[in-house]
Amino acid sequence: MEGKIQHVRRALKTRHLSMIALGGSIGTGLFVASGSAISTAGPGGAMAAYIGIGIMVYFLMTSLGEMATYLPVTGSFAVYSGRFVDPALGFAMGWNYWFNWAITLAVDVSTVSLVMKFWLPNVPTWVFSAIALLIIFLINSFSVLSFGETEYWLALIKVVTVVVFLIVGLLTIFGIMGGHTVGLANFAYKNAPFVGGIPTILSVFVVAGFSFQGTELIGITAGESATPEKSIPQAIKQVFWRILLFYILSIFVIACLIPYTSPNLLGSSASDITISPFTLVFRRAGLASAASVMNAVILTSVLSAANSGMYASTRMLYSLARHGDAPKVFGRLSPRGIPFPALLGTTAVGLFTFLMSIFGTHIYTFLVSASGLTGFIAWLGIAISHYRFRLAMKKQGRPLSELRYRAKLFPFGPILSFVLCVLVIIGQDLKSFENLDWQAIGVSYMSIPLFLILFCYYKIRYRTKIIPLDKVNLTPHDLKK
Repeated sequence: MEGKIQHVRRALKTRHLSMIALGGSIGTGLFVASGSAISTAGPGGAMAAYIGIGIMVYFLMTSLGEMATYLPVTGSFAVYSGRFVDPALGFAMGWNYWFNWAITLAVDVSTVSLVMKFWLPNVPTWVFSAIALLIIFLINSFSVLSFGETEYWLALIKVVTVVVFLIVGLLTIFGIMGGHTVGLANFAYKNAPFVGGIPTILSVFVVAGFSFQGTELIGITAGESATPEKSIPQAIKQVFWRILLFYILSIFVIACLIPYTSPNLLGSSASDITISPFTLVFRRAGLASAASVMNAVILTSVLSAANSGMYASTRMLYSLARHGDAPKVFGRLSPRGIPFPALLGTTAVGLFTFLMSIFGTHIYTFLVSASGLTGFIAWLGIAISHYRFRLAMKKQGRPLSELRYRAKLFPFGPILSFVLCVLVIIGQDLKSFENLDWQAIGVSYMSIPLFLILFCYYKIRYRTKIIPLDKVNLTPHDLKK
């Protein structure tokens, strides 16, 4: 039976991995939040911030890819942190990441109701959220292949939308659509292209960072990939260039067609898709049904994010249980190879958080705030783990030829990623420090003390220490899946 389960679980193919990582990072951050980034830092500042974060994400993905092809495991960077750095770090990373996606799942199903109100404003919002949560649960309960296929097609819709947007936008810039040539006039409008200098660019780094979160899902899927040594390197190459080109070109098109001073860019939010920069560009090109089309695309984006969140959090909880860091019941598999108890546990937390958004808004706000920076903390863990992994290989005299995929420009990659992640975390809400707004500081930075509590709890209880480089276990087969 165990062999059959492993065969079923390792069912994700290269096209699934590429689209999962792509779908995890292309969503409301691009379709909606990109407008506020341009409004804040101007067209040049927004592009610089997204390019900077994009380069960082590339190095993070190569770092994760090197470890994931060497040790393909469902727990991904949480396992690597515990194995290459300190068991306490792995424990905190795993629970931190599970908590993040379990809460994000609730946020996504709540957003579904906001999107659906565009078409059906008189239907109670909780109905749409309940239906969305049920659908996501069913998709993840069938098989890993059902998740992969669903995510593939949801992500494909987003990719097609971005491609069409770029084509329409470029035609509008050159006057082929929309009536007149626009060119690059908005890049020289008032204080453009760079507005507010370096401080505003750094503030947009935070927005860009949130937009790119989800790319680390490629590491979670490694444990269920049919051929991780081939599919992960291919997925990393494809996803990085697609994401970078999609984001940078999309921001370029929006900046060309809409001046950074437009109040519509400043007001972009998931609750009002009618002023999404994508909708505005489509309308400018003469496409009257742009709002309805983009609303449908946003709906697929939110469902895709919820689907990925359910998958990632379920697998992380399963991995924690397999390594003795969560109740054993969550480490069980169904005959189809699905960690069903972990799926039920994650769904229960997501449902509880969603109910709090209706009946206990203060608790809901606390939970959402507590998960705010967890994605960046996960990225920090990836950078630290990869740096230690390579040092351990060198210390133990292992040749780099053992690596099935080699990260580019080591050690520059993980060091750059570490520094930028720290800058983004610190710069999350600097204005609250200027005004000494302790409530705002608590809301913005709550993830950090919660992570430290998890880390210190494990370290004090089990008296763990940083693993000496010559003691790091680099044996690939000695690893629970």
